[in-house]
Amino acid sequence: MAANPSPDTGKITDAGLARLRATIGIAVPHTQPPHYFRPNEDAFRHVAESYGDANPLWCDPEYAAKSVWGEPLAPPALVGGDTLIGEDEVTELSEEDRALTKGDPLRGVHAFYASSAREWWAPLRAGRRVFRRNALVAALDKDSEFADRAVHEWSAQVFREEDGTLLGGQYRNMIRTERSKARGRKKYQTVELKSWSPEEIAEIDRRYAAQAPRGASPRWWEDVQEGDEVGPLTKGPLTVTDMVCWHVGMGTGMYGVRPLALAWRNRQRIPRFYTPNEHGVPDVQQRVHWEPSAAQNAGNPTTFDYGRMRETWLIHLCTDWMGDDAWLWKLDCEFRLFNYVGDLHTITGTVTRKYLAEGNRPAVDLELAATSQRGEVTAPGRATILLPSRERGPVRLPDPPGAATNLPELLTAISAQFSER
Repeated sequence: MAANPSPDTGKITDAGLARLRATIGIAVPHTQPPHYFRPNEDAFRHVAESYGDANPLWCDPEYAAKSVWGEPLAPPALVGGDTLIGEDEVTELSEEDRALTKGDPLRGVHAFYASSAREWWAPLRAGRRVFRRNALVAALDKDSEFADRAVHEWSAQVFREEDGTLLGGQYRNMIRTERSKARGRKKYQTVELKSWSPEEIAEIDRRYAAQAPRGASPRWWEDVQEGDEVGPLTKGPLTVTDMVCWHVGMGTGMYGVRPLALAWRNRQRIPRFYTPNEHGVPDVQQRVHWEPSAAQNAGNPTTFDYGRMRETWLIHLCTDWMGDDAWLWKLDCEFRLFNYVGDLHTITGTVTRKYLAEGNRPAVDLELAATSQRGEVTAPGRATILLPSRERGPVRLPDPPGAATNLPELLTAISAQFSER
């Protein structure tokens, strides 16, 4: 007979939160190997194309050789992402750390991917080996719209090149709420799905035809003013094909989705991730992104995108606007609403601040938005971009947090920053 569940299962308790916080900063091996061990120009192209970006700076050696970088760079979306790059720097845990990180202290508490923050400190060039550390960096006790109590569980992946250069970090926020209260909402039942007329598609085609990256023409800091509009960039109407192309470049994520016999092997590892489809065949829960009936069983009217897909759309807007000579330093965003198959998104931004950042680096801050045809902002965001200056010269790359020189120092500095939120 199975043991009775703990009375605290599915609840946020002080003891559970304390156990979770005891794991902050412990670097743990990732559940999956990287999709790209030594990403080259082909990998750069596959990732950029997966979110609709044809910027030649990422993958055209002849074009990139004439830029300030002298060779192709990885698109920012590649440095980060779930299992895209990075061999684990820590491959085994000590007995003490293994005991601390075993199991989920908030077992049964609902979790959803709510927001993301990213930083980039140095470019990744082709053919380099990359290493990563993965750790919890914060567990913040918060009030919630959905429940009386919520925990914002921030985890970090930080990356370095094989020569030790710190490349960037991705921070992911899983919001934990008690299921009994989180399930009581039915806000997606009234969503109206969109069908498009030939005339509307022709107008969208005209918008696509007008899009192009700024490219080799520098966007000088002196020429930018607060209030300047950024974009627009058109994305959609979303199709299942878009999701397929996303996976071609981005891989299948942290669950290790694979086909055929490899799917059987994966099912032995995580059996609860597989449920029978309409033919009785065990298939991944991830199919809510391409199988309408699975999405409907989960309470949605049809299939929908990944929040991280819209994150890359915000990145695309920034890199198209800023030009080859600039540097995307920071970007964060929230995933507030679903983006359903058939939805059209317009990606826009506004310059909200022009200033000298640390070390007198010419910088601008942007407010970003991914807005659906319903007029709803499904993914708001913010970005910081370093721009070349006529007076102060070319962009100088930013310093990592806390003047860190290695990944352990970096995780310590990031944890300290999150503790102040």
